[in-house]
Amino acid sequence: MPAPIERFVTDTGISVPAITTDQMREVDRIAVEETGPNLFQMMENAGRNLALQAIEVLDDGWRGAEIVVLAGTGGNGGGGICAARHLANRQGGVTLVLSNPAKLSDVTRFQHQVYQATPGRELRLDELGSVDLIVDAIIGYSLSGAPTGSAGAMIEWANDSEAPTLALDVPSGIDATTGEAFGVATRPQWTMTLALPKTGLHPERAGVLYLADIGIPAAVYAKIGLSHVPPFDRRFRVPLTPE
Repeated sequence: MPAPIERFVTDTGISVPAITTDQMREVDRIAVEETGPNLFQMMENAGRNLALQAIEVLDDGWRGAEIVVLAGTGGNGGGGICAARHLANRQGGVTLVLSNPAKLSDVTRFQHQVYQATPGRELRLDELGSVDLIVDAIIGYSLSGAPTGSAGAMIEWANDSEAPTLALDVPSGIDATTGEAFGVATRPQWTMTLALPKTGLHPERAGVLYLADIGIPAAVYAKIGLSHVPPFDRRFRVPLTPE
């Protein structure tokens, strides 16, 4: 595997530090326990940005496109479900597929409850038809081994599809720190990562990389000893390349 990437740069030349899984876990902990935003707020920000990113990659044909959101049970899945809701609220042709509806985390279950009030569809993986865009929100940075069961089947389905894939935070099945795949992993054309890029997001694994603002305040990064210049200016999503 290539060496972990220490820094990325935006299209306006701002240098952005990359962080490991452990550092991102600590960022989330500080935000939730000390400073805010809470999980609901961060998930909403992630999902809204993901919906906008999906619209952007589909360009003018987005409204007539068939979009499938593959969602896991944790925070990554909750961001995907939130994105599906925003797309459905705009009359987008969106279908949600859950890896395990009975095991959704509390905050992800809440996102699912809200989604069920939209015109968006919900199907099983084996019920899907033709697709124009796949949104990979199956497994985030908390990957702990090779994906198995329904999550693994979702990844294999996405890879077998002719439709392009947009991944949330990290491609499912990829170690966020090293970029290593322990088993099956999605092969996205685009990845929209959250808060800060992860050291394992090599271009050959992540595709074209974007960074999305989920509302983390500067004090959180200071608490983990990270020097950080906000990269977003007037935007909430910026493209990144390795520095």
